[in-house]
Amino acid sequence: MTRLRCAILDDYFKLSLTSADWSKVTDRVDLTVFEKPFKSEAEAASALKEFEIILAMRERTAFPKSLFAALPKLKLMITSGMRNAAIDFEAAAAHNVVLCGTAFARDPTAPLAMGLILELTRNIGRESARMHAGELWQAHLGIEIEGRTLGVIGLGKLGTKVSKLAQAFGMNVIAWSPNLTPEKCKEAGVTYASKEELFSTADVITIHVVLGPRSRGLVGRDDLLRMKPTAYIVNTARGPIIDETALLEVLQQKKIAGAGIDVFSIEPLPVDHPFRKLDNMVITPHLGYATEEVFRGHYAQMVEGIDGWLKGDPPRKLA
Repeated sequence: MTRLRCAILDDYFKLSLTSADWSKVTDRVDLTVFEKPFKSEAEAASALKEFEIILAMRERTAFPKSLFAALPKLKLMITSGMRNAAIDFEAAAAHNVVLCGTAFARDPTAPLAMGLILELTRNIGRESARMHAGELWQAHLGIEIEGRTLGVIGLGKLGTKVSKLAQAFGMNVIAWSPNLTPEKCKEAGVTYASKEELFSTADVITIHVVLGPRSRGLVGRDDLLRMKPTAYIVNTARGPIIDETALLEVLQQKKIAGAGIDVFSIEPLPVDHPFRKLDNMVITPHLGYATEEVFRGHYAQMVEGIDGWLKGDPPRKLA
C-alpha cells in the first residue's frame, strides 16, 4: 500500500504530535510538521506540492484558488473549526479536494474578550511589567466597569456569552448587528440599540460577528468617531471587520480611550506595524482560540478525520 503524506501546518506551539494519538493513522500516513508560517504563496506551494493531506490551523495559511491549482496531489484538507475564510471552498471542490473541519467543544474567546476589557480599564499587564522592571509603584489609574455600558456587536453564541459575563461584572449590555432584532435581544436579556446608539453611548464595544462580505469593514471611520472619547473598543472576531486604517488614526489622535485587539488583517502582525507603537492599545497574537483544551480537541478530530476519510467516510465535511 502506498503511504500518504500529511502536512500539519502552523504548529507554532509545537503541540500537534503530543496533543492526539496519531498512531491511529501513522500505519498508513507519514506526518510532517511545519511550525512557522510560509513567507509567500510560492513558498507554500513548493513546500506542500507532494502532500495528499493538509491540516490547517484556523486561518493562518491562506488557500486561494491559485494555491489549490499548484497542489495536484492534494486530496484531503482538514481545518480547525467549521469555517475558514482563508480557504477557497469552491476551488477545493473544483480540484476534488475533500474539505472537513473540527468542532469546538466550547469557545474560550469570550473570556479573552473580558480579559482585554479588564486590561484596558485596569492596566493589569502594564502595571505588572512596571513592577517587574523595578518601577516603584502605581502609574495608571483604572476605571470601574460595574455600572458602565457594554455594546455588543453580534449576539450569536459568543456575543451572548460575553454579555452574560459582562452582566456578572455589573455592566449594562446593549447589542446591535445588521440582522439583530429587539426580540432576540430580549431573549438574551440585553437591550437592543441601533448602530448609531451603540457607538455613541457604549463605554466599551466588543465585536462578535463572523467575517464575510457584509461584515468586512462593518466598523468604519464614522462609527469610531461616534464613540465617546472615554470609550474602548475590543475585537476578538476578525481583523478586517474594523477599518484598521481608521482605527489607527483615531487611536493616534486620542479620539477614543483605547482598543484591545486580538485579530488583524495580516497575521502574524508585522514587527514594524504602527499598532505595536501605540500606548493606548492592548494587542495580543490571536489568542482567542489558543488553549490546551482547544488544541487537543482539534488535533484529535483531525486524526479522526483522516481515519474516516481513509475508510471512505470523512466526518464533518465542509465541501
